[in-house]
Amino acid sequence: MKEGSIILTPVPQADGKLKLRPALVLRIMPAYNDLLVCGISTQIHHFILGFDEIVKTTDNDFKKSCLIQASLIRLSFLAIIQEKNITGSIGNISNERHKRLLKNLSTFLLKGIGKCRINY
Repeated sequence: MKEGSIILTPVPQADGKLKLRPALVLRIMPAYNDLLVCGISTQIHHFILGFDEIVKTTDNDFKKSCLIQASLIRLSFLAIIQEKNITGSIGNISNERHKRLLKNLSTFLLKGIGKCRINY
């Protein structure tokens, strides 16, 4: 499996149930090769400006994504999955879009550095 691939996998929903959904492979994690994925949805109204990405039908990478309609790549819907739980791979996004998503996520994660105080 490659980073930037769009896969089908059971993803935990808000109610705790698993549902077969498209997801984007953001990173292959070290040591055990688990995958950091984020959900893909047609619910465009959940879009977070400066964070998520919308794959529009007019975008250069829409065709190779193999998505059926305009879809939202939701960085706020992350999961770690094992490769054995992938049902299939349907397409991929452009390298440029993948890099933007990783940059958005890392920028967000780094905003909290130095602001949190952890007590042990």
